Amino acid sequence: MTDNESEKSITVTNPATGEIAGTANLCNADDTKAAIEKAYAAYLKWSAVSSNRRAAILFKTAELVRRNQDELARLLTTEQGKILPEAKNEVQGFAAVYEFYASITGTALTGDALPKSDYGYAFTKREPIGVCGAIIPWNMPVLIMAWKTAPAIAAGNSIVLKPSAKTPLTALAIAALAKEAGMPDGVLEIVTGSGEVVGRALAQSRDIASLSFTGSVATGKEVEKFSCGTGKRLIMELGGSDPMVVCADADIDKAVAGAVSGRFYNCGQTCTAIKRLFVADEIADEFTAKLKAETEKITVGNGILKGIRMGPLNSREGLAGIESALERRGTGEIVSGGERLTEGAFGAGNFFEPTIVLNPDGKSPLLNEEIFGPVLPVVSVDSLESAIEYANRTPFGLGASVWTKSLRNSYTFAENIDAGIVWVNRHLKIPPEVPFGGEKASGYGRENGLDALKHYTREKTVIISP
Repeated sequence: MTDNESEKSITVTNPATGEIAGTANLCNADDTKAAIEKAYAAYLKWSAVSSNRRAAILFKTAELVRRNQDELARLLTTEQGKILPEAKNEVQGFAAVYEFYASITGTALTGDALPKSDYGYAFTKREPIGVCGAIIPWNMPVLIMAWKTAPAIAAGNSIVLKPSAKTPLTALAIAALAKEAGMPDGVLEIVTGSGEVVGRALAQSRDIASLSFTGSVATGKEVEKFSCGTGKRLIMELGGSDPMVVCADADIDKAVAGAVSGRFYNCGQTCTAIKRLFVADEIADEFTAKLKAETEKITVGNGILKGIRMGPLNSREGLAGIESALERRGTGEIVSGGERLTEGAFGAGNFFEPTIVLNPDGKSPLLNEEIFGPVLPVVSVDSLESAIEYANRTPFGLGASVWTKSLRNSYTFAENIDAGIVWVNRHLKIPPEVPFGGEKASGYGRENGLDALKHYTREKTVIISP
């Protein structure tokens, strides 16, 4: 937090119970400006710290996060709603990202020695860019916090992070652990507040060298508008409507398991979740029957309890959005689920049944909008080419997967699908070593891997005359 904290606070609600999960300060534009100034003062010192020392602090932060993973996971489940095993997996993912960047900080940021010319000797070097900013969403607040902060900090920058007002608690707890690990004051600044105030202040600031945003297309456009003319670099991750294509030669049981986990993980509230499923005609009946059977095995409830496989939606607004999309589904047949859960303990939370809709028409919002919840439309297709053509009929281009035993099918899909990341016989998992980002309306720029580390540096050319 900043030294100039507002007296007002944010109330965080448990989406499973409706109870108060905690509170955080409601910061304003002055608080955000103070945080940026504090981060700049920290940057001047942090950028001069050796890469070995920066790596040691990143490793120590990861160690403390792993040591406190059970407590952090419970806090994440309480404020976000996802089931405890998913929350623990996300916390472990944070640690893995920090460990990855700690491991490459000393070797990846190297320059090039250039051949001697008539001008003399020349070389290039990479330097940190200054104070960075990040705006993260509520659906994966811990993992995305790591994606945005680890490479920036590893490269020698400081960063001001705005978590979602719906899920600020775990980010604050992790920032406290980073400070305990030796992270200098101001290197990782957390400013809690609304996007309209804090997010806008970050976007408009000329003292922010780079701003990384994850959220909706509409909000992303606002971030771009307010950033215009400030000279900052942008990374924009704006959601997706990922297709999953199942070929006739696929391992059906494996594909069914992948569809269930890829769609209903985190109650379907993941940008790279499977949101449209296309199945070859030859196996459509068998596949759909098995998919329906596995979906109906999913137990829904408070994610803190054992045996629960899917928690609630994060908000009442999200719940209403799912109901609206199903009401406007067109010709699609609901073959499983389709109802809000309201009986008993469900009534206090934002619970919805995992839902399968069979063969909605091409104008259905289920196939044309990003549906952020546990609804999976399934469409049968007559060929891989038809599936690709159908899958590309969307403004989004984040992720996509094909399920097949054929190398030819894999290449054909990867070459022709509009997506920033393509999986073959799996979906959703993204290790920190690989670059991640989308195409078309899904945004631009890349997080993770060496791409992110280089984004947070500038290349300087040095020419030395003999």
